[in-house]
Formats: sequence, structure tokens, C-alpha cells
Amino acid sequence: MRAWPVLDTLPSRGWLWALALGLLSATGFRPLALWPVALIAIGAFALMAARSSGWRQAGWLGWLFGVAHFTLGNSWIATAFTYQAEMPAVLGWVAVPLLALYLAVYPALAAMAARALTRSGPSFAFALVFAAAWIGAEWLRSWVFTGYAWNPFAMIALGPFERPGLAAVAPFTGTYALSGIMIAIGAALALALAERRWRVAGLVAVLLTVGMYLPAGEARQGTLAVTIVQPDLTQDLLASPLNYESNYRRLAALSARRAGQDGPRIVLWPESGMADYLREGYPQRYYDQTTALASPLFARRRLGATVGEGSVLLTGAVDLDIGADETGYARALAARNAVTALSSRGDILGGYYKAHLVPYGEYLPMRGLLEPLGLSRLVAGTLDFLPGPGPRTLDLGPYGRAGVQICYEIVFSGEVTADGARPDYIFNPSNDGWFGAFGPPQHLAQARMRAIEEGLPVLRATTTGISAVIDPRGVVRRHLGKNVQDRIDALVPPARPPTLFARLGNWLALVWAVALLGAGLLSRRVAMRRSGG
Repeated sequence: MRAWPVLDTLPSRGWLWALALGLLSATGFRPLALWPVALIAIGAFALMAARSSGWRQAGWLGWLFGVAHFTLGNSWIATAFTYQAEMPAVLGWVAVPLLALYLAVYPALAAMAARALTRSGPSFAFALVFAAAWIGAEWLRSWVFTGYAWNPFAMIALGPFERPGLAAVAPFTGTYALSGIMIAIGAALALALAERRWRVAGLVAVLLTVGMYLPAGEARQGTLAVTIVQPDLTQDLLASPLNYESNYRRLAALSARRAGQDGPRIVLWPESGMADYLREGYPQRYYDQTTALASPLFARRRLGATVGEGSVLLTGAVDLDIGADETGYARALAARNAVTALSSRGDILGGYYKAHLVPYGEYLPMRGLLEPLGLSRLVAGTLDFLPGPGPRTLDLGPYGRAGVQICYEIVFSGEVTADGARPDYIFNPSNDGWFGAFGPPQHLAQARMRAIEEGLPVLRATTTGISAVIDPRGVVRRHLGKNVQDRIDALVPPARPPTLFARLGNWLALVWAVALLGAGLLSRRVAMRRSGG
């Protein structure tokens, strides 16, 4: 009979332990990146759930674990409430735990399912089944109620900027399956420590550390020049019409072609930085609100001249849906968060509309019910944004095939490229000025994961940082830190051939879930036979 001296310090009814372990498991995310702590914490929780009295108690402990895990992991959201005047800023510190109360349902489901299927104490079988259930839970979290895929547990597997870490296997697993694999490793490590198998635990620890810090290898060089502009425009500057022209001039000053930049060049501007409307057909009063010259044709030609001959500009912009209201008056009925591609002559070469919108940021859910209660969007304005149709690729000829994912969209694994139209690179414009110290590094980390699993470079242009050139291995080749006004001049790293994940998408993650589940149940059966059960 095995002894469990470590587990005896984690009582199966210890709600406080579940909260503490949930909090510790979130320290693996950026900017803390305490991945050993996170791995041991979630492993200890897995053993705690395995020792619970049944699936109901396991679910309760999983929910408590999730409340703490998601409260710390999403703490950056509270900062967003300080940039609007419609609601008290303190509401942000209420909103974060309220969101966590919902998100905690998913760890609870994983713990319940694992306990119900294994019906035994801590074991390698439970570790595998819990890992499989976690994969399914994260996949559900990515699409239920439009989805919230921020910070899957796999993010702890990323190495430092110059190394992919254990996330190097993501092309063969996908992010959600990598989460399950990391949890299986954490639970197995905790099990080895609990059983005092020091050699096994030490070997696992060494292999993990080596895997996290293995060099990425020699980088391949591209041929297409890129200029990524980071204007360091804070939220107060972006929101005020008095600053629209000076904001443009700051972007323009960072965008001119420099000596030695020959041949085709793409210039990337962030989300939210450019206030002009670029398309015709709106009532004149809307153009009058942007620049003194108030002409979309002039705005486009000025932008084209800014980047110069031989360059194409991809910029964040806002488009409007114009229609008649109930009185027949022509006005904007909704808005679109857009990226527009412009030639040096000001011609529109293509565009993209953001598909994954941020609830309470870009639209107010159940507006008729919530607005009378005093709730509003965090972004200024009364118009709700409408979603676009989903990923698409902009064929820009000698400037490459550009996939576009605006801001938050980059966190959705398996949903960043158009079917049958693989891009050469993914452009991820963003406004991360809302999100304090924790949000921007977490956002960058998730962009790195998309690069690895898809085998595509990701180019990030942000208003206040962190802007970056990320190669298909997830290596950050160049970056600008927070609150820096500057530009990156580089060559776009070449894409890799389509990865297994790029071909199969999240079906691959679900295959891993089934495989881990089958292995766990088989292991349980073998163990029962050996024990005579």
C-alpha cells in the first residue's frame, strides 16, 4: 500500500488549498512566467481532485481552483475600466472575479469528468484522464457563448523570446492538446514527488528544463521588407478628436522609407491609431469629425504618399454601416473594426473586418437590458461593432499574401487562417494600451503560439507595445517594449510548409484528447487487474 505524505497536507475538503493552487497555477503566465510553480500547482490540484470523495466534490474543488486561476490570469481586464468615464473604475475589480466565476466552470467540468471516469485515487491513469478532460474543457471555452480563449494552460510551455520552449511541439498537437500534455506531465511529476520517487521526479524536471531552453536553431531569412510602426499613442490621445491630426503626424513620421530599403515594402500601423474614414458613401458630417480636410479620397492619397512609392500600407481603421433610422434620417447604424490595405497612390487593395469581437469592449450584449442599468461599453461611443465573416487572406501581389487577425482574435487557436488560402504571414494590429502590465505580454505570448502551431510568421503592430516580428518557430526576432515610440525595420520571416495542425485544426487536439482518455482508461484497467480489483 502506497503512502501519500505530501497529499496528506492537501485535505480533500480543503477549499483554501484549491484557491491557493489555482492562484499559483496562474503564475506560469506572462509576465511572471513561473512555469515550474504553475506545473507543480496544477499537478497537486490533480492529485487533490483524485482524492476527493466523488465527482461532485471534485467539481466543487475544480470550480474553486478555476476562480483563483482566472482571477489572477485576467487581472489586466480591471485596468480597462480606468479608461472610460461611463462606469466607476472600481467596477473593474468586480468584473474580473465575476468573469472568473463563469470561466471556473471549465476546470470544474474537467475535474468532475476525470473523477467520474476513474473512480479511484491518485494515479497515472487519473493524470491522463484529467489531461484529456482539460483539453475538451479548453476547447469548449474557446467557442461557447462566442468563446473566451485567453490563457490556455499551454502558454506556460513557451520559452523566452529567443527560444520556443516546450511549445515547439505545438505543430503536432495544437494549443489545447499541449495544455493537456502539460497537465499530464504536472500531475505525473506531483505523483512522483508524493510517492517519493526522487529519481523519476528529478529526471522529469531535468528534461522539462532542457526542453524549455533548447536553442531554436538558425533563422531563415526572408526577402519582403516590413516597417512596423509603434506610435506610443495612449488612450487619452486616441480618444480625443483634438489629437487626430497630431496622431497621424506621429505615425507618418515613423513610416517613411529609409536608405537601403529597396524593393517592395509593407508598412504596418496598429489598431485604433488612424482616425480617418477611408471609404466613400458616408454623410459628410462623419468625415468632418476626423481631419480638417474631411475627404476620404484625400485621406487615402495622403496615406499613400506617406509610405511612398513601392510600399503598401496596412492600417487599422473603422468603417461604418450607413442606413436610415426610424425617421428616415441617414446615419451610422453600426461600425466595423477593420484593416484596410492601401497602395502608394491611395487605392484600396483590400480589407478585413474583425470577426471575434470583444463583449463590453466592441459591443454591449443585451443592450436593451443592460444599458438602462447603467452599463456601457468600455470603448467610447454608442455604436456597436458588427462582426466580419471570419479569416481571409489579402493577396497583395509582390507584397505577399497577408492574413489578418485584429487584436484579441489572435488568441483563438485554429481560427486565424482562411481555409484553402494559406497566407505568407499574419498581421496582428492591436491596441494594448488598455491592459496594464499583464495584458500585453500575455497577448504577445499567444501570438507566438499561433506562429508555432500554424508555421507562419506573425507581425504585431500595437499602439503602445509590445510590437514584434515573430518567426514561424515562435522566436521573437525584433520587438519594441511598452511605451516606446519607434519603428521596426526587418524582413518578413519566410513561412514553413503547412504544419499538421494547420491541416487538421482543432480536430488534432480532440484526437489527442481521445488518445489520452483511452490511455488513461487502459492504464486504470491494467492497474485494477494487477491489484486484483
